[in-house]
Amino acid sequence: MAPQSAATQTSPIVAVVDDDPAVCNSLKFSLELEGFRVRTYGSGPALLRAGDLEACDCFVIDQKMPSLSGLETIATLRSRSLSAPAILIVSDPSAVVGARAAAAKVPIVEKPFLGNALVERIREACGQD
Repeated sequence: MAPQSAATQTSPIVAVVDDDPAVCNSLKFSLELEGFRVRTYGSGPALLRAGDLEACDCFVIDQKMPSLSGLETIATLRSRSLSAPAILIVSDPSAVVGARAAAAKVPIVEKPFLGNALVERIREACGQD
């Protein structure tokens, strides 16, 4: 087996949180094609129970989920001193969600994703722009 390249070893880790398994799988596939290492979680609580969240370079979190919303999940991450950038994904964001995300300094990428909007935002967040 050939050793991993330096690029593979330093690829950013992106945590994707969405209650729709098809969205998780699709994002995992497309982000891995872009060179990211991806971990997927089906809910905010599942992410928050996971170990080694400090290793994540970016969180991509759906806003509309049962139990905890995306913004509530991000607030919990911040309360645990996890400061990796977070990106909120949402279909048709309301003014309230937009204002709350702006106040929390969390960018929004709207679903359905157009072009490379999400990948570009992740690259910016990980300092790869």
